[in-house]
Amino acid sequence: MSDFERVFGVHAVQALLERSPKRVRRLLLPAGRLNERQQALLDLAVTAVITTQRVTGEELDKLAEGVHQGVVAEVTPSQVWSEEMLTHLLDRLDGVPLLLVLDGVTDPHNLGACLRSADAAGVQAVIVPRDRSASLSPVVRKVACGAAETVPLVAVTNLARTLKQLQQRGLWLVGTAGEAEQFIYDVDLKVPSVIVMGAEGAGMRRLTRENCDYLARLPMAGAVSSLNVSVAAGVCLFEAVRQRLPA
Repeated sequence: MSDFERVFGVHAVQALLERSPKRVRRLLLPAGRLNERQQALLDLAVTAVITTQRVTGEELDKLAEGVHQGVVAEVTPSQVWSEEMLTHLLDRLDGVPLLLVLDGVTDPHNLGACLRSADAAGVQAVIVPRDRSASLSPVVRKVACGAAETVPLVAVTNLARTLKQLQQRGLWLVGTAGEAEQFIYDVDLKVPSVIVMGAEGAGMRRLTRENCDYLARLPMAGAVSSLNVSVAAGVCLFEAVRQRLPA
């Protein structure tokens, strides 16, 4: 197993260089003239005394799993948070908690997009089941545009147990389901809240659904019956943001 992982894309690499430069062991950039964004990354690496190397575009293509935008970083593997770390985070938390649970979201693009929305909405952590979720891959980091470095991703062994523990701490669980009677706009999200999203198609698992305090849905006026999970998560999270804005 390699002792490093590769992160690619301007935003994802920039987030690492700015927030966790000690994790970056080498920055790979294209040979020849750099564009403005690539030069800015090179400047950050030089300031942080990080090894840089100029390689061909073909070499970058081989190292990245997607559109790399001419930048690849080799970094020490990131740490997925545990249940214990989540407990410590909540113990130290100031303000009203807002968490996001993704039950069975296995597409890395969707996980990355959810992390990006979670960061924008001020979510303190994203919780996923350890065995039924996409992991923090280079694709996830690329789509997250830096949010994978700011929002803790917590992988739990038993999601139903974790949800019960969150309830015991005074958080209210709001599950999303197309057949729910009330809209998300009718739920009080000013209280400590956990937005629970299910996998596309299958939705939430039975135990996950049964642990929710409320079920809510989004109004769908068109021909499609549901939204992409990352889009739906963004709508729900920003409804919480809207409700919590000062009057």
